[in-house]
Amino acid sequence: MQNLNQYLDRNETIRSIRDRRSIRTFLDRNVSDDDLLTILHAAHQAPSAHNQQSWRFIVLKDKAKNDLAAMVAERSSNFPKPSAVLLRMASRSIINAPVVVGVMNTGELIRRGTELFKIDKETAHDFFRIMEVQSSAASVQNMLIAATSLGLGTVWLGVLALMQKDVLGFLGEPEGEFVAIIPIGYPAKPGVQPSKHELDMVVKYL
Repeated sequence: MQNLNQYLDRNETIRSIRDRRSIRTFLDRNVSDDDLLTILHAAHQAPSAHNQQSWRFIVLKDKAKNDLAAMVAERSSNFPKPSAVLLRMASRSIINAPVVVGVMNTGELIRRGTELFKIDKETAHDFFRIMEVQSSAASVQNMLIAATSLGLGTVWLGVLALMQKDVLGFLGEPEGEFVAIIPIGYPAKPGVQPSKHELDMVVKYL
């Protein structure tokens, strides 16, 4: 373990990756505009398929953020208990954070790709949709690591995909595809170190 920690301590970027935690409760302390813009710039620097950058970041504060949390809590009752519990937890994280960022895909890469590639349209649609999801997932990871490097906490609320039509409608992007809702703030308490498999369980050399 000592050798592993020495490896992870090689530079600040690796330390931020190591130290990132899912934070669900936040202090009553605002995130500065400079820090928020730094996080958004980091997200926008992610690689994107064919450089289409077909992601959108929607920033919610104050009433907009609280209204989203209220909608999620209210509509959670439409789901079976296990899902409803997770959705209510997500609602509490949203309302507790000083700022929330919604991430979505526009579908622009899918539209252009299916027109340009001379292959079956259904195959092309699936191919380019996967690339859009991969691109936006990379932008979210950039966001989480950048926030960690600034002393901020985040959590990736993917569970809201269960009500993505409602969420996208609320965000004013009904034609998009949901990727994530990211609450951002100063952690109210340290995050828990997640348990990870030993590396040799997940790496294969050919």
